[in-house]
Amino acid sequence: MDTQISEQILTVKEAIESRQSIRKFTEEEIPREKLDAIFNLVRLSPSAWNLQPWRFHVVTDSQLKEKLQEAAYGQQQVTSAPAVVLVTSDMEDVVANLPDTVHPGLPPERKEEEIANLASFFGGMSIEERGQWGLSQAGIALGFLLIAIQGLGYASVPMLGFDQEKVKEILGLPEHVKFAALVPMGRAASEGYPHHRHKLEKIVSFH
Repeated sequence: MDTQISEQILTVKEAIESRQSIRKFTEEEIPREKLDAIFNLVRLSPSAWNLQPWRFHVVTDSQLKEKLQEAAYGQQQVTSAPAVVLVTSDMEDVVANLPDTVHPGLPPERKEEEIANLASFFGGMSIEERGQWGLSQAGIALGFLLIAIQGLGYASVPMLGFDQEKVKEILGLPEHVKFAALVPMGRAASEGYPHHRHKLEKIVSFH
């Protein structure tokens, strides 16, 4: 990671506490090396069986963003942001390439056993069931993405208000792909709302 990027890194605590959903961005483009730095962090997200079903589609082309904005019911943050990330899961790609997810350090016989177990487990599911399972894992990567974006000096807003079928058509994605979120990102040109969160007593139970 270069010096310019490292100088802008926040601590995890700083990134979480400072992060707000931003809906207006500056026109400053995000250099490719900074996008790579973000996704090099995000790809370290954990997943069950290390299957890593998340797939990220980064849109910077202005015409494509205009189409995405239309699919997002005209929400202006889509074209305001210099980059828009579609966070998806693709379990059919995972199942078709199970050897790619098995740890290379395992002995050959253990690799074969692991692949057979995974093929049996997911082979007993429908495409829809596999898709929903993968979507739960993609949500983990989405959280990592939002913090990585904030930690490297940018802002974001996760969105689910968009026509998923239209987006699949725009990007040429298979029907089975699931969306965790659409995430516009860039330098903030406005402030977000102050945090309003439940107290710990509401959300945490100790047993």
